[in-house]
Amino acid sequence: MAAKRKGWAVRRRRAAQRKAAVGVLAAVVLLGLLRPMLLLYLGVLLVCAVSGWMVWRLRRTDRLLRSEDAAWRRQEEIAAGRRTLAAIDVMSGTEFEEVVAELCRRDGCTQVRRVGGAGDNGADVLGRLPDGRTMVIQCKRYAPHRTIASREVRDLLGAKVHFTADVAVFVATTRFSPQAEAFAVKHHIITLHRDFFGLWNNGTLLLSLAELNGHGQGEARHRARWKRTYSK
Repeated sequence: MAAKRKGWAVRRRRAAQRKAAVGVLAAVVLLGLLRPMLLLYLGVLLVCAVSGWMVWRLRRTDRLLRSEDAAWRRQEEIAAGRRTLAAIDVMSGTEFEEVVAELCRRDGCTQVRRVGGAGDNGADVLGRLPDGRTMVIQCKRYAPHRTIASREVRDLLGAKVHFTADVAVFVATTRFSPQAEAFAVKHHIITLHRDFFGLWNNGTLLLSLAELNGHGQGEARHRARWKRTYSK
């Protein structure tokens, strides 16, 4: 009887081993069949993940660049809006020359450089107009009650000859005397008095103002008010 039970136990153990072997074999076969699909699935997931990361990174970079550009533009607008004639009036001569050079670049002038200083031969800014003509600019950051004399305009005419420039421009924060204005018009020198400079500073193109050369110096009562204000 004991031998019989022992035989049954052996047979059950062997049957279990055969079932386990069949299960393992079936799992191996199933894994072999599913392996290509599994690898393909994992590959697709990897490609999607990498693509999603790249898209996110590009969008993030684009947002950062747009934000920096917008901030820069806001700062430029704020700076331009605060640069009133009153702010110009407290600048040094060199700072005023830099402002004039900046406005020239804004209007599309090229090769613009500040040359003012000792031995400048009557020129403060040199460059080329958008149409290619060479220009020489004299800058005078005077108090509004002062007047540009004709001799100062004659000096600019000498600078035009010295630098063989096509166009001469005299930029001032005050007015020109009638004699200086007449001399400038006669010799085709563009004069930007305080009123015209204010327009230029606020966005009007230099060449547009050149078409009004010799006009717009303001009424006598305005000049009288300037003298009363700045003579105190």
